[in-house]
Amino acid sequence: MNSMYFTEEHHMFRESLQDFLKKEVVPHIEKWEETGTVERFIWKKFGEMGFFGLAYPEAYGGLNLDLFYTVILLEELQKVNSAGFAANMWAHAYLAMTHVNAEGSHEIKEKYLAPSISGDKIGCLCITEPFGGSDVAGMRTTAVKKDDTYVINGSKTFITNGVYSDYLVVAAKTNPELGNKGISIFIMDRDTPGISATKLDKLGWRASDTAEIAFDNVVIPASNLMGEENMGFPYIMQHFSLERLIMGVNAHARAEYALDYAKQYMSERVAFGKTIDKFQALRHTYADLYSDMTICKEFNYSVAHRLNKGEYVVKEATMSKLKSTKMADEVIYQCLQFLGGYGYMEEYPMARLLRDSRLGPIGGGTSEILREIIAKMIIDQKSYKPAT
Repeated sequence: MNSMYFTEEHHMFRESLQDFLKKEVVPHIEKWEETGTVERFIWKKFGEMGFFGLAYPEAYGGLNLDLFYTVILLEELQKVNSAGFAANMWAHAYLAMTHVNAEGSHEIKEKYLAPSISGDKIGCLCITEPFGGSDVAGMRTTAVKKDDTYVINGSKTFITNGVYSDYLVVAAKTNPELGNKGISIFIMDRDTPGISATKLDKLGWRASDTAEIAFDNVVIPASNLMGEENMGFPYIMQHFSLERLIMGVNAHARAEYALDYAKQYMSERVAFGKTIDKFQALRHTYADLYSDMTICKEFNYSVAHRLNKGEYVVKEATMSKLKSTKMADEVIYQCLQFLGGYGYMEEYPMARLLRDSRLGPIGGGTSEILREIIAKMIIDQKSYKPAT
């Protein structure tokens, strides 16, 4: 336990969470991976345990705890070896719910945030589009004001919880001619006429319901606008700090899980009369990988500490995601190699870990886009500011 960031209360929470995941989640993982559906009962259990409310106000049923409780939740979710299940949980709690909490009115929070915290409603965040990818400003989905309603048309893709969620947080252009200065954020119920979802078949994250969503003349009340009209882009950018840090933490956690498993395997696997953890080539490779993981983990903790204090850490969070996801891919690739032929077998964890990890440098902004964002900040001296 790193006492610089984690208290005894944090440690107790981690132990309680580990016990919960072992008893309530792990026995179902294989079924959820095969069916691609996480059953609703587990959402309710997460809600009853308070896991969805860690970072949210007590007024809506949350616990208003510091960010390191969230870090612990993310780390332990990676160690059940189903990044798809983990994504369902954190995409609900820290993508959809973050916008509801930050931009939603009191009425919206009572209707959506409170039941999200209790596990009675599941949310999804709809930003990425089929033709836009990481280009948020290039989105084509529109929201046209008509009397006291908005009419939504367009499509979104790669949306986690996109099939089975109860509500959608949707970015759309209210003033297309203004580019990224004409984006707004809306919330809508799943059963609103005109919303349809198609489940996507993926390489990894098999337990997660990822969807393409279409909006065909979807009419919602004007009161479903969250925050100010045309302020969607700065809202999105502000929350990217948390999203990118989440993916950085996820990456170091799954890399640590892979290293722990590989170390145990290497201590038991005998070749040429000794366990393979005694071979210098493997030992030194392992030492390099563990060092890379630890460097990313410590950096991510420092960024979490600054974000917890309210600092605007979009640059550091972007670096976190860029470097940690690349590190995790490299670590898990090599850990699979440590296991030899068994690493390629589905009954061992590395095959799924390798598939699941590959999304890290893609989702939430590709590594190529992140490098350009970082370059703009450190070379061009571009300054991103919090939404006001």
